Amino acid sequence: MSKNTKHTSTRIGKLASETLQSSNSSQIAKQLAASALAQRESGKQTGAKMEDVAARVLSSERYSKDTKELAASVLSQSNKQR
Repeated sequence: MSKNTKHTSTRIGKLASETLQSSNSSQIAKQLAASALAQRESGKQTGAKMEDVAARVLSSERYSKDTKELAASVLSQSNKQR
């Protein structure tokens, strides 16, 4: 299996941290934020379940710009062979 060497940027890391601390953030946004932060400085990559969540967020109109940014970051760090 190929290894994705991308990491979460500082800007997305800050957004993810703010999302996790906010009581107004949705559960989906917090899941995406946690995934993005887990990939901040590690060799981890997005799992299949989070790929699916991120893809659904990006294709929906009901999520905020920030949630979609987190989803895009998480999806960009997924396994390209999946």
